[in-house]
Amino acid sequence: MTRELLLLRHGKSDWNTGVDDFDRPLIDRGKRGAQRIGAWLAQQKLVPDVIVTSPAERALVTAQKACKSMGEGDQGIRMDKRIYAADLDALTEVLADCPPDASRVMLVGHNPGLEELIVWLASETVAVPIDGKLLPTATLARLQMPDDWRELVEGCARLLSITRSATLPKKFPYPAPDGKELRDRPAYYYTQSSVIPYRLRDGKPEILVIASSKKNHLVVPKGIKEPGLTPRESAAMEALEEAGIEGEIGDTELGSYTCEKWGATCTVAVYPMKVTHVIRKKEWEESHRGRRWVSPEKAARQLHQKELKPLVKKLVASL
Repeated sequence: MTRELLLLRHGKSDWNTGVDDFDRPLIDRGKRGAQRIGAWLAQQKLVPDVIVTSPAERALVTAQKACKSMGEGDQGIRMDKRIYAADLDALTEVLADCPPDASRVMLVGHNPGLEELIVWLASETVAVPIDGKLLPTATLARLQMPDDWRELVEGCARLLSITRSATLPKKFPYPAPDGKELRDRPAYYYTQSSVIPYRLRDGKPEILVIASSKKNHLVVPKGIKEPGLTPRESAAMEALEEAGIEGEIGDTELGSYTCEKWGATCTVAVYPMKVTHVIRKKEWEESHRGRRWVSPEKAARQLHQKELKPLVKKLVASL
């Protein structure tokens, strides 16, 4: 079996947040870099069988962004604390513990450990770039490896390529890795899910509305359909994050609509959601939005997305 190792350094992170190094987040440029690497891997048909990442925020989010841009769910990403601040010995231990039947493994981590690992594994095929940076942020090294990773030795691998996200196209193929249309964001961004949350109070329906992220208008929970999740599962996740609610998502969508975002058209599937549990405000991450129950008539008038008006009426008629 021919095995490959992909080493991805995390995207550009924010040094000005005042948080600990472990919690340092990616800046937008870092997120886009991770996504471009993921899209490139999908185009080259180099999607890894296993992804192992440092649990540090900037590495974990890099792994998630790259994975989703490949069209894969991020639920199977493995975190290994040994990768954070790892030296050569720690990284070789991580490789030794990788599943032996995985033909392609991607490890997401940090410098200087990753550069040291590349130089040690592929000592005879590594050439230092003109700018002296072997692995800048959001850069991927691809190595051909021996079959047994439990007994790696210096020079046992061959460096096949180093790909910098900065050299890749700024836009993303749509609707698939071989798509000819180019868009501002990865393809999965343009398929979204939403819920209209409701409850019956004294036999009368009420609709839960929340403020938009910038508090400009009233909305219902909506977000990107995450790779690896069904539209209904994504809708439930958005309801929990944006409105702090849980409940029963209808099996059939009420309808759908389109909206313009990220330079193209997004399609939004809308589902009914019977709210069974409202999370306390102090446990709700996006409590800054606020939430309130209103009559269906008021919801139809006040919701920013006018396409929701007939769907609110359809929901009420079905109850």
